[in-house]
Amino acid sequence: MPRFADQTALITGGTGGLGESHVRAYHAEGANVVIGSTTGGLSKATELATELGERALAVHLDVTSEDDWAAAVAATEQTFGALTILVNNAGVQNSAVTIDATDQARWDRTFAINVTGQFLGIKTVAPAMRRAGGGSIVNIGSTMAYGGTALYASYVASKWATRGLTLSAALELGRDNIRVNTIHPGVISTKLIHEPAAPGERPISDFYDPKPFAIPRLGAPTDVSAALLYLTSPEASFATGTELVLDGGLLLGPALPVGVAEAA
Repeated sequence: MPRFADQTALITGGTGGLGESHVRAYHAEGANVVIGSTTGGLSKATELATELGERALAVHLDVTSEDDWAAAVAATEQTFGALTILVNNAGVQNSAVTIDATDQARWDRTFAINVTGQFLGIKTVAPAMRRAGGGSIVNIGSTMAYGGTALYASYVASKWATRGLTLSAALELGRDNIRVNTIHPGVISTKLIHEPAAPGERPISDFYDPKPFAIPRLGAPTDVSAALLYLTSPEASFATGTELVLDGGLLLGPALPVGVAEAA
């Protein structure tokens, strides 16, 4: 039997580099997949659902809208029955700017998508998971939630907030058989990393050379998807409030060059 047979996963931001990888991973493992996307990406979400065929549904989902969340959950339950997995994947990176030059609208937009979107997802999906007898929620954070990064204060602050939200939700929902965990990816090879956040800016990949990492490469979306499948599987039934850092050793600091350890 497929690993996620009879499970239904709702993935927000389901057409981005990470989101599409997650959608494909769950579908390949037998799950029903609901691909959440805003109006701008809905045609791509529909194309992806059509490509996958049965067990796939595209829904319009602006994660900052409680009404959109309610409609997405209703469509999921109507189409597939129980909703058992939520991946709060949708997120936005702010363009590089100092704090004193950050306008409030830019700050508010980052928090609306990265924090309020996850809050609304948990709030709306929790009752559906109770009806299903339990479930698993994973919030996608960032290694930026473990330090400060100049010029990205709104993004950094939003990812720190994700950590607190996850831990509180894990405590509130554990007795309902709902587990809540976080994955904090490092530098993953997606458009978010390789393309500028605003015209004229350098992409984030310009600032991260993976050669000093203990695992000297950028991460792949499938690395994150594999960790996600584990955290939402029965094998992780004792894990809640877990913060899984997936960064190839970025936060550890520079690794020893090849050959140095042998020569010591």
